[in-house]
Amino acid sequence: MKLIVLLSGGLDSTTLLYEMERDHEVVAALSFDYGAKHNHRELPMAAYHCNKLGISHLTIPMAFINDYFSSDLLKSGGAIPEGHYAAENMKSTVVPARNAIMLSIAAGFAESHGAEGVAYGPHTGDHFIYRDCREEFLKPMAEALREGTDAAIQLLRPFVKMNKGEIVQRGIELGMDYSKTWSCYKGEEVHCGRCGTCVERREAFSLAGVEDPTVYQNS
Repeated sequence: MKLIVLLSGGLDSTTLLYEMERDHEVVAALSFDYGAKHNHRELPMAAYHCNKLGISHLTIPMAFINDYFSSDLLKSGGAIPEGHYAAENMKSTVVPARNAIMLSIAAGFAESHGAEGVAYGPHTGDHFIYRDCREEFLKPMAEALREGTDAAIQLLRPFVKMNKGEIVQRGIELGMDYSKTWSCYKGEEVHCGRCGTCVERREAFSLAGVEDPTVYQNS
Protein backbone atom coordinates (compact mmCIF):
# COMPACT_ATOMS: atom_id res chain seq x y z
CA MET A 1 0.00 0.00 0.00
CA LYS A 2 1.18 3.54 -0.76
CA LEU A 3 1.26 5.47 2.52
CA ILE A 4 1.86 8.82 4.13
CA VAL A 5 3.42 8.49 7.60
CA LEU A 6 2.84 11.05 10.34
CA LEU A 7 6.30 11.59 11.82
CA SER A 8 7.07 13.79 14.79
CA GLY A 9 10.63 12.60 15.36
CA GLY A 10 9.64 10.90 18.60
CA LEU A 11 10.10 7.30 19.64
CA ASP A 12 6.71 5.97 18.50
CA SER A 13 6.31 7.67 15.14
CA THR A 14 9.90 6.93 14.15
CA THR A 15 9.39 3.24 14.90
CA LEU A 16 6.22 3.44 12.82
CA LEU A 17 8.19 4.96 9.93
CA TYR A 18 10.62 2.04 9.91
CA GLU A 19 7.83 -0.55 10.09
CA MET A 20 5.83 1.08 7.31
CA GLU A 21 8.95 1.42 5.16
CA ARG A 22 9.52 -2.32 5.59
CA ASP A 23 5.95 -3.38 4.82
CA HIS A 24 4.61 -0.71 2.44
CA GLU A 25 5.59 1.99 -0.02
CA VAL A 26 6.03 5.22 1.92
CA VAL A 27 5.31 8.11 -0.43
CA ALA A 28 6.32 10.72 2.15
CA ALA A 29 6.54 11.45 5.87
CA LEU A 30 4.74 14.51 7.21
CA SER A 31 5.77 16.52 10.25
CA PHE A 32 3.97 19.53 11.70
CA ASP A 33 5.51 22.65 13.18
CA TYR A 34 2.66 23.90 15.33
CA GLY A 35 4.50 25.87 17.99
CA ALA A 36 5.19 23.11 20.50
CA LYS A 37 8.05 23.87 22.88
CA HIS A 38 9.94 20.81 21.61
CA ASN A 39 9.29 21.09 17.85
CA HIS A 40 12.79 22.45 17.23
CA ARG A 41 14.29 19.37 18.93
CA GLU A 42 12.18 16.64 17.36
CA LEU A 43 11.85 17.85 13.77
CA PRO A 44 15.58 17.41 12.99
CA MET A 45 15.24 13.82 14.24
CA ALA A 46 12.39 13.23 11.80
CA ALA A 47 14.50 14.64 8.97
CA TYR A 48 17.47 12.46 9.98
CA HIS A 49 15.54 9.19 9.70
CA CYS A 50 13.84 10.15 6.44
CA ASN A 51 17.22 10.98 4.96
CA LYS A 52 18.61 7.67 6.19
CA LEU A 53 15.73 5.72 4.61
CA GLY A 54 15.55 7.82 1.44
CA ILE A 55 12.00 8.97 2.18
CA SER A 56 10.66 12.40 1.23
CA HIS A 57 10.10 14.51 4.37
CA LEU A 58 7.90 17.57 4.55
CA THR A 59 7.23 19.86 7.51
CA ILE A 60 3.89 21.66 7.38
CA PRO A 61 3.78 24.98 9.27
CA MET A 62 0.76 25.42 11.52
CA ALA A 63 1.59 28.53 13.54
CA PHE A 64 -2.12 29.23 14.01
CA ILE A 65 -2.27 26.49 16.66
CA ASN A 66 0.30 28.28 18.82
CA ASP A 67 -1.40 31.61 18.15
CA TYR A 68 -4.99 30.64 18.86
CA PHE A 69 -5.09 27.40 20.86
CA SER A 70 -4.59 26.90 24.59
CA SER A 71 -2.09 24.30 25.88
CA ASP A 72 1.01 24.25 28.05
CA LEU A 73 2.67 22.17 25.32
CA LEU A 74 2.76 25.30 23.17
CA LYS A 75 5.26 28.15 23.32
CA SER A 76 2.31 30.42 24.06
CA GLY A 77 1.32 28.28 27.07
CA GLY A 78 2.56 27.85 30.62
CA ALA A 79 5.31 25.67 32.06
CA ILE A 80 5.46 21.98 31.17
CA PRO A 81 4.26 19.96 34.17
CA GLU A 82 6.26 17.11 35.63
CA GLY A 83 5.02 13.64 36.52
CA HIS A 84 3.52 10.56 34.90
CA TYR A 85 1.11 10.77 31.97
CA ALA A 86 -1.59 9.37 34.25
CA ALA A 87 -1.26 12.38 36.57
CA GLU A 88 -4.06 14.94 36.45
CA ASN A 89 -1.66 17.85 35.87
CA MET A 90 -0.49 16.38 32.55
CA LYS A 91 -3.86 17.24 31.01
CA SER A 92 -2.53 20.78 30.56
CA THR A 93 -0.38 19.47 27.68
CA VAL A 94 -3.41 18.48 25.59
CA VAL A 95 -3.66 20.51 22.37
CA PRO A 96 -7.39 20.62 21.52
CA ALA A 97 -8.32 18.71 18.34
CA ARG A 98 -4.65 18.52 17.27
CA ASN A 99 -4.84 15.03 15.82
CA ALA A 100 -8.13 15.66 14.03
CA ILE A 101 -6.47 18.58 12.25
CA MET A 102 -3.26 16.73 11.44
CA LEU A 103 -5.01 13.59 10.21
CA SER A 104 -7.30 15.65 7.97
CA ILE A 105 -4.32 17.43 6.44
CA ALA A 106 -2.50 14.12 5.99
CA ALA A 107 -5.52 12.57 4.26
CA GLY A 108 -5.76 15.50 1.86
CA PHE A 109 -2.04 15.27 1.17
CA ALA A 110 -2.29 11.51 0.66
CA GLU A 111 -5.07 11.82 -1.89
CA SER A 112 -3.21 14.63 -3.65
CA HIS A 113 -0.06 12.52 -4.00
CA GLY A 114 -1.47 9.17 -5.03
CA ALA A 115 -1.28 7.48 -1.61
CA GLU A 116 -3.93 5.10 -0.34
CA GLY A 117 -3.52 5.52 3.39
CA VAL A 118 -2.16 7.46 6.35
CA ALA A 119 -0.15 5.74 9.09
CA TYR A 120 -0.23 7.16 12.61
CA GLY A 121 1.34 5.87 15.85
CA PRO A 122 -0.84 6.27 18.97
CA HIS A 123 -0.45 3.62 21.69
CA THR A 124 -2.00 2.63 25.02
CA GLY A 125 0.19 5.02 27.04
CA ASP A 126 -1.42 7.96 25.23
CA HIS A 127 -4.88 6.90 26.35
CA PHE A 128 -4.61 8.38 29.86
CA ILE A 129 -5.08 11.99 28.80
CA TYR A 130 -5.18 12.22 25.01
CA ARG A 131 -8.72 11.49 23.87
CA ASP A 132 -7.73 11.80 20.21
CA CYS A 133 -5.36 8.83 20.59
CA ARG A 134 -8.14 6.42 21.57
CA GLU A 135 -10.15 4.13 19.33
CA GLU A 136 -13.33 5.95 20.37
CA PHE A 137 -11.97 8.85 18.30
CA LEU A 138 -9.86 6.99 15.76
CA LYS A 139 -12.51 4.57 14.53
CA PRO A 140 -15.01 7.28 13.48
CA MET A 141 -12.12 9.43 12.22
CA ALA A 142 -10.99 6.54 10.02
CA GLU A 143 -14.52 6.23 8.67
CA ALA A 144 -14.68 9.97 8.00
CA LEU A 145 -11.38 9.96 6.12
CA ARG A 146 -12.42 6.95 4.07
CA GLU A 147 -15.89 8.29 3.25
CA GLY A 148 -14.73 11.87 2.78
CA THR A 149 -12.04 11.21 0.16
CA ASP A 150 -12.45 9.97 -3.40
CA ALA A 151 -9.45 7.70 -2.83
CA ALA A 152 -11.11 6.19 0.29
CA ILE A 153 -7.99 6.98 2.34
CA GLN A 154 -7.35 4.39 5.04
CA LEU A 155 -6.10 5.23 8.53
CA LEU A 156 -3.52 2.72 9.79
CA ARG A 157 -2.75 2.74 13.53
CA PRO A 158 -0.85 -0.51 14.17
CA PHE A 159 0.39 0.44 17.66
CA VAL A 160 -2.96 1.48 19.15
CA LYS A 161 -3.21 -1.65 21.36
CA MET A 162 0.50 -1.78 22.18
CA ASN A 163 2.38 -0.21 25.07
CA LYS A 164 5.52 1.86 24.57
CA GLY A 165 7.77 -0.99 25.75
CA GLU A 166 6.38 -3.21 23.02
CA ILE A 167 7.01 -0.44 20.49
CA VAL A 168 10.65 -0.23 21.60
CA GLN A 169 10.97 -3.99 21.21
CA ARG A 170 9.57 -3.68 17.68
CA GLY A 171 12.02 -0.89 16.91
CA ILE A 172 15.02 -2.89 18.13
CA GLU A 173 13.97 -5.68 15.76
CA LEU A 174 13.88 -3.08 12.97
CA GLY A 175 17.37 -1.82 13.78
CA MET A 176 16.24 1.50 15.26
CA ASP A 177 18.72 3.94 16.79
CA TYR A 178 16.66 5.49 19.57
CA SER A 179 19.37 7.98 20.46
CA LYS A 180 18.20 9.76 17.30
CA THR A 181 14.67 10.37 18.60
CA TRP A 182 13.29 13.10 20.84
CA SER A 183 10.54 12.93 23.46
CA CYS A 184 10.97 15.65 26.10
CA TYR A 185 8.23 18.28 26.02
CA LYS A 186 10.49 20.97 27.50
CA GLY A 187 12.69 21.08 24.41
CA GLU A 188 15.94 21.91 26.20
CA GLU A 189 19.45 20.72 25.29
CA VAL A 190 18.89 17.24 26.77
CA HIS A 191 15.82 15.35 27.99
CA CYS A 192 14.68 16.65 31.38
CA GLY A 193 13.82 13.16 32.65
CA ARG A 194 10.87 14.44 34.70
CA CYS A 195 8.04 15.47 32.36
CA GLY A 196 5.37 12.95 31.43
CA THR A 197 6.86 11.95 28.10
CA CYS A 198 10.35 11.54 29.62
CA VAL A 199 8.95 9.36 32.41
CA GLU A 200 7.13 7.23 29.84
CA ARG A 201 10.24 7.02 27.65
CA ARG A 202 12.29 5.71 30.56
CA GLU A 203 9.59 3.16 31.40
CA ALA A 204 9.49 1.99 27.79
CA PHE A 205 13.15 0.96 27.70
CA SER A 206 12.80 -0.69 31.10
CA LEU A 207 9.75 -2.65 29.95
CA ALA A 208 11.53 -3.65 26.74
CA GLY A 209 14.55 -4.84 28.71
CA VAL A 210 17.00 -2.82 26.62
CA GLU A 211 19.47 -0.07 27.48
CA ASP A 212 18.11 3.45 27.31
CA PRO A 213 20.48 5.54 25.13
CA THR A 214 18.90 8.82 26.21
CA VAL A 215 20.85 11.49 28.08
CA TYR A 216 18.70 12.95 30.89
CA GLN A 217 19.37 16.01 33.04
CA ASN A 218 18.86 14.06 36.25
CA SER A 219 20.43 10.73 35.22
